[in-house]
Amino acid sequence: MKLPRFLVLPLLFLIAILRPVQAGGEAGTLRIVWIDSEGGGSTLIVTPAGESVLIDTGNPGGRDPARIVAAAQAAGLARIDHVIVTHWHTDHFGGAAEVAAQLPLGTIYERALPAGDPDGRAQSTFPVQIKPYRDLAVRRVPIVPGLVLPLRAGPAGTPPPVLRCLAADQKFVPPTDAMRAAPVAPLPEAPAKAPDRSDNANSAVFVLEFGGFRFFAGGDLTWNVEEKLVSPHLLPGTVDVYQTNHHGLEVSNHPLLVRALDPTVVVMNNGPKKGGQPGAFAAIRGARNVQALYQVHQSYNVPAETNAPREHIANHDNLTGPDAAKCPAHPVHLTVAADGKSYIVAVPSTGHRRTFRTKG
Repeated sequence: MKLPRFLVLPLLFLIAILRPVQAGGEAGTLRIVWIDSEGGGSTLIVTPAGESVLIDTGNPGGRDPARIVAAAQAAGLARIDHVIVTHWHTDHFGGAAEVAAQLPLGTIYERALPAGDPDGRAQSTFPVQIKPYRDLAVRRVPIVPGLVLPLRAGPAGTPPPVLRCLAADQKFVPPTDAMRAAPVAPLPEAPAKAPDRSDNANSAVFVLEFGGFRFFAGGDLTWNVEEKLVSPHLLPGTVDVYQTNHHGLEVSNHPLLVRALDPTVVVMNNGPKKGGQPGAFAAIRGARNVQALYQVHQSYNVPAETNAPREHIANHDNLTGPDAAKCPAHPVHLTVAADGKSYIVAVPSTGHRRTFRTKG
């Protein structure tokens, strides 16, 4: 039976919205998802070969592991192949055991497990917090500067993804001759802060490359070590996308780091009241080539107008503590084209999508 003409377009529209989204994404693309850990760390990377890397695992307690598992399943994953733990704070390693109870984990990449509290606190719950993680029966690989994860190549014609560690435990990869020939001067207006005795300063730093695309993820690296990473030698080189260090706190996000990385896009993995501080926003806006800032949450640590445009912010609630579980936990998505020459940043909760060209 031939349908009346006036019914054809509505029916086609209905089919389109009901058709399941292809879990694996467009063939040959590389995807990054910033999962809402309410100011914790949980960044999921899916390579063109369908291989997965989770950088940090959020907090324990059900909420963050459930969000990570949901994001992985939405990406068509039945396991997490590689897990990177940047440092020994609960909002970065705490969810690992609960994720592992729901999805198999492949290899964990970690710095040396501390014998006691990583920040030297006499009264500490760290031994209790770390036990489920310590008891995981998985393959473990030490994180050292220069480590390159063994990621598989994707479909023919796509560039190989390369995920390399540049720094860990305040040690760095050596500079190249080109870096030595073009030293980066410090910023007199951004002097050193008091030494950071916490494990944040020891965070592992990674750069992901895919064709011309480059992405920086530095855990919770802090001010003085950030400066050493880029001065006198720009060890990471310039990048397309910068994930703010330390959730956008101003003890991190040194203005020289942000200027030297020269990102086109910045993504802040903050919570409503954790991270997103004035100094971090100022450092981002002081970098001359930033075209767009995205946030996992609106920050209530600054005036509303200091935040990114509303359509660039995945979550606009002000729920913290026990109420944070009620947050819709919207993510920020990034998809790099199969040729590595462009990428799309999308905020599904607002319908925003924007395409950027890579520098390479």
